[in-house]
Amino acid sequence: MDIEFVRSRFIKHFDGKTGSIYFSPGRINLIGEHTDYNGGFVFPGAVDKGIMAEVRPNGTDTVMCYSIDLKDRVEFKVDDPKGPRATWARFIYGMIQEFKALGVDVKGFNIAFAGDVPLGAGMSSSAAMESCFGCALNDLFAGNKVPKWDIALAGQATEHKYIGVNCGIMDQFASVFGQEGKLMRLDCRSREFEYFPFSPKGYRLVLVNSKVKHELAGSPYNDRRRSCENVVAALGRHFPGKKFETLRDADWDELEAVKAEVSAEDYRRAHFVLGEKDRVLAVCDALVAGDYETVGKKMYETHHGLSKEYEVSCEELDFLNDLARENGVTGSRIMGGGFGGCTINLVKDELYDRFVADATEKFNAKYGHAPEVYPVVISEGSHKVC
Repeated sequence: MDIEFVRSRFIKHFDGKTGSIYFSPGRINLIGEHTDYNGGFVFPGAVDKGIMAEVRPNGTDTVMCYSIDLKDRVEFKVDDPKGPRATWARFIYGMIQEFKALGVDVKGFNIAFAGDVPLGAGMSSSAAMESCFGCALNDLFAGNKVPKWDIALAGQATEHKYIGVNCGIMDQFASVFGQEGKLMRLDCRSREFEYFPFSPKGYRLVLVNSKVKHELAGSPYNDRRRSCENVVAALGRHFPGKKFETLRDADWDELEAVKAEVSAEDYRRAHFVLGEKDRVLAVCDALVAGDYETVGKKMYETHHGLSKEYEVSCEELDFLNDLARENGVTGSRIMGGGFGGCTINLVKDELYDRFVADATEKFNAKYGHAPEVYPVVISEGSHKVC
């Protein structure tokens, strides 16, 4: 992000004075999909693309906001019971309300912000916004005393209460807690987390965005969650002496024991979730050992499971995954919930240009539009820039 560009817009649209600048990143998730609501692990990292905001208290009870990217200006009172109508401004409003609920005396301020997180790529620009605004509120009005977890949870609550998106905590967690050169294994049940080194010398990490989004997001997600819950219920009936809250509590022998008691579809879904739990842990060990070939192998296994067992892939994503394999890419898989979006790819330096060119050319020839390519670097989480 260009600091001087954001600063020039802030000066132009307010009173000519400068404020403080904050940045929060988007995120990738290397492995661990559809595990969050099953009490499992995810493995995200912050990236070098995100949201940058300049903020300065204005001595009033009014918040004056300018979205640089949308060229839109909105004002509202800090204690407005309803808040602004514009969705983008409700992210700011929601974070203010959540900070007030934490006991922070938020006053009026001027804010201008812009972002370079690609929209529709599954890198969570919304969490980057929430985390950026939370970082600013914490610095300007709370003396940086609000814990990082509370900032992440305020972002999640903003999505739930003021945007209407019932998201998990991974995106906000990654944006707030990210560290340069490190991925994080987050236990979605306990919220315990651990950093793992990610400095793949000789490799690059790149997203290839199919720019496809099939309209399947509602019932298919609910159907898959219901499949997992069906298996958990069967486990509880079969093993009355053990408590099963989610599939996280099941092992392979227990799943096999109830195979005849659930549908073939529900069994496949649960089989993927247990496999994904093991794959995340295997990737952690591989990263500690610097074994990126194993990391890549597990990424391919995850894609196969998401495509054939969990059935959340689509023709375009499978095509990109096949192209990655044909080009000798070390690892490739769907990133995100599925039905469209990106693949995430771990590529050796010497194969990178050829892979990108081949994927672009062949995807364009088959589907009539070129994919978008986003190289990413694992970077620092939310912070004050200056």
